[in-house]
Amino acid sequence: MTIRVLLADDQAMIRGCLRIILEDQPDISVVAEASDGAEAVALARRLRPDVCLVDIQMPRLDGIEVTRALAGPGVPDPLRVIMVTTFDLDEYVYGALHGGAVGFVLKDAGPALLVEAVRAAHAGDALISPSVTLRLLRHLASAGAPAARGPAQPLSARETEVVRAIARGRTNQEIAAELFISLSTVKGHISGVQAKLGVRNRVEIAAWAWENRMMGTA
Repeated sequence: MTIRVLLADDQAMIRGCLRIILEDQPDISVVAEASDGAEAVALARRLRPDVCLVDIQMPRLDGIEVTRALAGPGVPDPLRVIMVTTFDLDEYVYGALHGGAVGFVLKDAGPALLVEAVRAAHAGDALISPSVTLRLLRHLASAGAPAARGPAQPLSARETEVVRAIARGRTNQEIAAELFISLSTVKGHISGVQAKLGVRNRVEIAAWAWENRMMGTA
């Protein structure tokens, strides 16, 4: 199955580089390019790509506004949006995650991570650049950020382990290996956590974990 991708970036050179990286993969095809946020929203709604790679800073609508329009709360059939940016700033990370993004990747993270993020999003998983995850965790721990709301039902010990692993940027396969459980068991725990927290995806689980400072000094 070919993964259909939309690229949104106001710099033609960047779009060209991203296209080369992605179309070098046999399972990925770039179906459209947008040079500003409004064009990205229009194209995405018309073409319904499997994954949208969106830059944070664009004319007309920025990447966070695009994400909210395509994947935010209240969107009945949300698309999968990955934020791709050179700006490693807390407000951008949180704006993207709370806007409904399923990934946050820095442009200097390398081609392999970008491709992995696209495949993860298509599979219903998520990927955040490890440097973003670790730095944000440490920042929140040191800043004493206010805790988010608690779950509707208490998390089990195993669910808590899964949440912590997700917040560290682990994939389902890595969580299964670390906890010595099957992949299907990991997916079952994630579904249970989503129901208890009232969130839609693993990125929102990670954001909840960060806000509740569940990671200690990890």
